[in-house]
Amino acid sequence: MTYRKQYKAVVAGASAGGLNALKTLFRGLDEQFDLPVIIVQHISPNAENYLIHILNEFHKLKVREADEKEVPQNGFAYLAPPNYHLLIEPDHTFTLTIDERVNYARPSIDVLFETAAEAYKDQLIGIILTGANNDGSKGLKKIKEFGGMAIVQDPETAEVDSMPKAAIQTTVVDYILNVEEIAALLNKLARG
Repeated sequence: MTYRKQYKAVVAGASAGGLNALKTLFRGLDEQFDLPVIIVQHISPNAENYLIHILNEFHKLKVREADEKEVPQNGFAYLAPPNYHLLIEPDHTFTLTIDERVNYARPSIDVLFETAAEAYKDQLIGIILTGANNDGSKGLKKIKEFGGMAIVQDPETAEVDSMPKAAIQTTVVDYILNVEEIAALLNKLARG
């Protein structure tokens, strides 16, 4: 299958079990993978963003915490800081807020996905990974409504299947894959 190289960014959401899923995803990406990857992983509000150090060991992508008014760059992965919602503005810059929790979470996957869908429209890839609630399902639906691609981890391969199942029930997704297959697909989509 041939893919048009139209995508400008990847957004991914994970909760319970997300560390292992993200490590597997990063391990499977090509060294030349050049789309920005923007991630919400549910973590404790007081946690240090330990994921940055762990994920930097698994790929050439430079993993960092998203910063206010920063523009996502190719070759980087960005993590939402603990206790902040991460939004994408129409000019593709990041905004951080401490607005109320959404789906009991701050950062919320839905907040990232919904704002990214509006900013990137059909040039966005959204991924829902393992997790214990339904955060991300509404945002993934919005990504589809704007013409983007929706990918969900196969619930049978997720450490916790609630988030993948909620996403599949909420919208018609493009792909349901294990994490290794998601990485392989992202490589193809990034190459075009």
